Amino acid sequence: MYTPKVEPLVVNYKTLEEFKMFKEYGLQELSMLEDLETNIIENDSDSPFYGIYFGDKLVARMSLYKLDKNFNKYFDPAQDYLELWKLEVLPNYQRKGYGQALVDYAKSFNMPIKTNPRVKSSEFWERMGFIPAEYNMQRDLGENPLLWFPQGVQQLESE
Repeated sequence: MYTPKVEPLVVNYKTLEEFKMFKEYGLQELSMLEDLETNIIENDSDSPFYGIYFGDKLVARMSLYKLDKNFNKYFDPAQDYLELWKLEVLPNYQRKGYGQALVDYAKSFNMPIKTNPRVKSSEFWERMGFIPAEYNMQRDLGENPLLWFPQGVQQLESE
C-alpha cells in the first residue's frame, strides 16, 4: 500500500512552475505564487510550503506557519500554534489520501491548528477532526476558522 510522503518544498523557480499546475492557483484564496515569489526574493531558508510528489509531479501542497502564543486568540491554554493555509490536491489525485496525509503531517507536531477552509470543503475538515471556532465578530473579521485540538487543549472562551 502506497503511503504519501509529505516533504518541505524547496523555495525556487521550479516549485513556482509546479504551483502553476494547480487549477486554483489563479484564485486569490488559494494562490501561493505571491507567497513563494516573496520567499524566493528573500531567500527564505525556512520554507512554509509542504507537498507530496507522485513520481516527479507535485500533486498536493499546503502552507504551514507556526504562530507565537502571543498571537493566540483561539486556544486554551495559550501556546504556539500552527496555521494551515491553502491546502490543495490536483483534481486527478483527490480522494486518494493526499489531503489527509498533509493534515496528518501538520497534526504530527502535536500543536493546535487553525485553518480557514475554502468554500465546499467543510466536509473534508470535519472528517479530519476540525471543528468550527465559536464565532467572534471582532476576532474573526468575516472568516470562519476551523480548529483542531491536541489532547489537553480546548477552545478559548470568547470574550
